[in-house]
Amino acid sequence: MILKNVTGGIVAGAAAGLLTGLLQLAFVQPVLLHAELYEAGVLVHRGAEAISAHREWSGIDPARDGLSLLFSMLVYVGYGLLLTAAMALAPDEGGSISPRAGAIWGVCGFVAAHLAPAFSLPPEVPGSAHVDLSQRQIWWHATVVVTAVALWLLAFGRGVWSIPVAAVLLLAPHVIGAPQPEHFEGPVPQEIAALFASRALGAGLAGWVLLGAILAWLRRDARVDFS
Repeated sequence: MILKNVTGGIVAGAAAGLLTGLLQLAFVQPVLLHAELYEAGVLVHRGAEAISAHREWSGIDPARDGLSLLFSMLVYVGYGLLLTAAMALAPDEGGSISPRAGAIWGVCGFVAAHLAPAFSLPPEVPGSAHVDLSQRQIWWHATVVVTAVALWLLAFGRGVWSIPVAAVLLLAPHVIGAPQPEHFEGPVPQEIAALFASRALGAGLAGWVLLGAILAWLRRDARVDFS
């Protein structure tokens, strides 16, 4: 049974990663490359004419784009293994899970891995001011972990203490605050930065929903068995 769950995590993760990667290539990468034009000085922010995403400057590169898709699939395979383990360990979900319930699991995964960290540390375009990467990574990982624990408590906590503890865990990383630069700078217009962040989160949401739904469908006859 463990092998079935692992296989399901790999298959579902690869499919979700492929979808996410395609959405990123279609909607996120053009915005990213547009931002790079400002970072390189090809375009200047003030008074510049807006440019739509099109093939002239989208920088389509089959080799690079193929590697991007592969990387996205590998990342979501990791997510898939984590999510299928969580499904198997859930006290009320040891048996089958409907694809609809699986999609909700996926939304929770998205909240923990993407939305909660982005509340204080949103996706950034090239040229943005930043602080030491290690500090941001520590904060990001801590936020993902405590958010996942909080969501678990909200879903499966039995004591009256579970909701207030979950609320504290959800708020704690943002009350502490993510590492921020001393000075805000960058040549990229804020409209492009906002579009990049929203599209990156949207692609992530689509991938997580598909991941949860496929995982639930693949484990529809599964039972917890650690023997």
